[in-house]
Amino acid sequence: MINLALHAARPVPRYTSYPTAPHFSGDVNAADAAGWMLTLPDDARVSLYLHVPFCRDLCLYCGCNTKATRRDEPLNAYVETLRAEIALVRRSIGRRLTVAAIHWGGGTPSLLPAGAFETLLEDLGQAFAIDPDAEHAIELDPRYVDTLLVRRLAALGINRASLGVQDIDPRVQAAIGRIQPSESVTLAVEALRGAGIRSINLDLIFGLPHQTVEGIRRTAAAAAGWRPDRLAVFGYAHVPWMKPHQGVIDAATLPGAAERLGLEAAMRETLIDHGYVPVGLDHFARAGDALARAAASGHLHRNFQGYTTDDAEALIGLGASSIGKLPQGYLQNETAVAAWRRAVEEGRLPIARGHRMTADDRLRAAVIERLMCDLSVDLAAVAADFGAPVEVFADDLDAVRLLAEDGLAVVEGWRVRVPEEHRTLVRLAAAAFDAYLDRGRGRHSMAV
Repeated sequence: MINLALHAARPVPRYTSYPTAPHFSGDVNAADAAGWMLTLPDDARVSLYLHVPFCRDLCLYCGCNTKATRRDEPLNAYVETLRAEIALVRRSIGRRLTVAAIHWGGGTPSLLPAGAFETLLEDLGQAFAIDPDAEHAIELDPRYVDTLLVRRLAALGINRASLGVQDIDPRVQAAIGRIQPSESVTLAVEALRGAGIRSINLDLIFGLPHQTVEGIRRTAAAAAGWRPDRLAVFGYAHVPWMKPHQGVIDAATLPGAAERLGLEAAMRETLIDHGYVPVGLDHFARAGDALARAAASGHLHRNFQGYTTDDAEALIGLGASSIGKLPQGYLQNETAVAAWRRAVEEGRLPIARGHRMTADDRLRAAVIERLMCDLSVDLAAVAADFGAPVEVFADDLDAVRLLAEDGLAVVEGWRVRVPEEHRTLVRLAAAAFDAYLDRGRGRHSMAV
């Protein structure tokens, strides 16, 4: 009998990039970033990610790069540095490239002071040519959403909002330090739709303290009742060695691997029963949504914001800790706000580390992305696309065959497929192709 819990407990990356962030290094610096930006083609379409690392309160489960502040002064100072960074990027690129998508993340980016979004978007409009049809998304905390805010956001062209719901059970909310009545989500959704922001995503989490199958079904049903276009269902990553505030959560109240499997299954089954289509590892979408269509047609992508239809040639990260990706590789800004600000004030791009992609990296990144997006990959076809011999995957295929012995993968020649019933374990198959996994950098969360 297959011990799924044993597999679910294996620590593996989430593969929002390959190589994953623990394998970035200081070998890539600001000079590299400037050189890479300068080589972008004149007709390149880019995406922008702007990180705002501030919240009013720090939720105990949070794994984001953010900190709590009750004052507006740090936010005002942050905006001024962000404006200066945009100017640095503009000079580095040297011309106005077209922007296909903008994403504001955090933290809670809506905490930016009045007028900040307008000013920053003016700066972005001077630095880039923003496509009128660009997706313009923002992450919001439902507890801090009101009619005035969403009207301002809509007037600025924001057309998609992601709301963090996590769990509606009061006991779970108390344990994770995020008291959020369901009424606050209802009001936020109604305000967004009333302002014309009709593309709405909801974030849910399983694996939190005190969660039960019955409770998580109620959460999933409530989330479906708000009629979002998309939902992201994340497994809680308890990593107190990286995020010390998570140590406040009593580890004894966290579900084990077998329980997490049951919670994820309950969430997935409930959302499917309400008409949502599974997308990749942990996303769900309405059948007619662009994300569901991309998944069905094999055009789904995965990046640091999760699953996306964005196929821009480059992602430029702005703000402390932001990660970008250019054709040559990955770039990550200084994580600490003080270090990020110091670099910008000195007139240099605030790059702390990154990774220069090798030919083998590109090959494996393509395999891992297709597995994470499609649950299947034709290794021979990918190898041909990159001009590599398919035999380069021979050892990796042996590792996949070990998963196949437990029914977690299917190997047919050079084709690999993860069965639908084991979708949630697809990271294990992806890990078989990760040449960096055993190099000792980074600790990872459980596979489920």
